[in-house]
Amino acid sequence: MRKALRWLLALTVLIGTLSTTGAATAARSEATGTDIKDRLLSIPGMSLIEEKPYPGYRFFVLNYTQPVDHRHPSKGTFQQRITVLHKDVSRPTVFYTSGYNVSTNAGRREPTQIVDGNQVSMEYRFFTPSRPAPADWSKLDIWQAASDQHRIFEALKPIYSGNWIATGGSKGGMTATYYERFYPGDMNGTVAYVAPNDVVNGEDSAYDRFFTKVGTKQCRDRLDAVQREALVRREPLERKYAAYAADNGYTFTTVGSLDKAYEAVVLDYVWGFWQYNLLANCGDDSLIPPDAKRASDDQIWNSIDTVSGFSAYADQGLEPYTPYYYQAATQLGAPTIHFPYIEKRYIRYGYQPPRNFVPREIPTRFQPWAMRDVDTWVRHHARHTLYVYGQNDPWGSERFRVDKGAKDSYVLTAPGMNHGANVAGLVADEKTFATARILQWAGVPARSTAQAKPLARFDARLDVRDVEREPALRP
Repeated sequence: MRKALRWLLALTVLIGTLSTTGAATAARSEATGTDIKDRLLSIPGMSLIEEKPYPGYRFFVLNYTQPVDHRHPSKGTFQQRITVLHKDVSRPTVFYTSGYNVSTNAGRREPTQIVDGNQVSMEYRFFTPSRPAPADWSKLDIWQAASDQHRIFEALKPIYSGNWIATGGSKGGMTATYYERFYPGDMNGTVAYVAPNDVVNGEDSAYDRFFTKVGTKQCRDRLDAVQREALVRREPLERKYAAYAADNGYTFTTVGSLDKAYEAVVLDYVWGFWQYNLLANCGDDSLIPPDAKRASDDQIWNSIDTVSGFSAYADQGLEPYTPYYYQAATQLGAPTIHFPYIEKRYIRYGYQPPRNFVPREIPTRFQPWAMRDVDTWVRHHARHTLYVYGQNDPWGSERFRVDKGAKDSYVLTAPGMNHGANVAGLVADEKTFATARILQWAGVPARSTAQAKPLARFDARLDVRDVEREPALRP
């Protein structure tokens, strides 16, 4: 599931600048002899959680002191977790966020490999432990989060003085877009992967059209049959669900009942398959029973659980994602789809709104102008921006587009790919073109577009290529 305000310069506490410049090795600045860790920790508000070794890099897990409210920075602070994968201060820097928690293990996103650069990664505000205490949820919005990024960038730019590229996948791609919208002078380029763009929250017919065309009819029919059968067998499978919940200590206070949670998981099934799988997986009998009506209860259960996850709408599954559902209920919007192949008597609730997945004590109020503002800005003012989508990813049904007012900005689609679509999955000509643009924006251009390729070799440990597994209906 997923402004009227003009962009404002945050009222920030001056974070100071560092006067040291010049090239450096991965461990030490040649100009000053100052260790990179010392330079990072000399930034006011920056503190070290830990340093983890990785060959050819220095990897730091850090806390950075941020205002709870960037409009009123005197009204409290919180500690925001960030990481720095340091290669060399003379290299470009990629600014990454998933839009959720930050990993505390070294990882390199695709643009970082392409430009052979440093990477700064930010945990999104209100995802624990980067949550103010007490939590004023009204301060969780896209402008405040963009201001977090802006302030981190200003703190680190004196050290990493080369070009910067913002990136992120899914909600992270949305986050990179919002950052560029509110602080268009910060980054030299933006690479946003599989970023949903729900401009008009109440009009979601694009998703329904997607599900009538994606993949093949044989695959669609096979998935639809399993989903329908899970609702036909609701009574025995809910008994199994109750036992499963009891064994694992799962409760259903937020969503309201086990019955609501069960239907929500089942209705995520077809969406979840296309979000995380390829068409070829549809032929896996162990994943998708070939004859749903003759399949055992265990086969139906296992298929739904593998694709959607029966823990997703329990309190324990929802709680880590409360910030996302709050944002979906207040600004981002969320998709609604219909199921014409399932008789109405089997569907009690339909796709539930994100408000149902936020604890009652947290108030929400939807702001319909927020996404319209961003969409208008991207269409007419995007600059040095690349959007990459997967052909078979349902989240791409409502996507960002660029019009004539945009400059050096593109929307490309990777054939056959899912929510893990990337530049490497584009057709050959588009892959080299996109790589060339990223290198250009990073200030390390290839001699020609035809010669454009990643500057760093693929590293199986550092370079994440698979889509991050999360329950369906979270971008």
